[in-house]
Amino acid sequence: MALENIWIATLSDGLIRADHVAGIEAHQTPELTGKASRWLLDVTLAAPAGSGTREGWEIAQLHRTLAQTDGYPSRAAEELARTLDYLRRRDIAGVLRAVVRHETLRFEFFPFDTGEDA
Repeated sequence: MALENIWIATLSDGLIRADHVAGIEAHQTPELTGKASRWLLDVTLAAPAGSGTREGWEIAQLHRTLAQTDGYPSRAAEELARTLDYLRRRDIAGVLRAVVRHETLRFEFFPFDTGEDA
């Protein structure tokens, strides 16, 4: 099995297949009146998204947010890449989630039940 059997849970968009991830980044949202800035851990998907108007068609990278934190998620992008590589090399399938607890971002993997009863 490879990354096509690993699914990544997004913050609000459901699941994406890990083999569709083309990039990983952490970035800060702008501070708005009455709303503090937040840090987002995003993945960029290999498939672009487009939208059109009368003036033409615009293509942009498709981003999906995995986690949102108050503080900078130090090394989260590298840790996600390392976790995906580890899972890729194992004969395993399941869902990977980014979990924020007490200002710490970590990744939890939930394997699919491989029992015959399913």
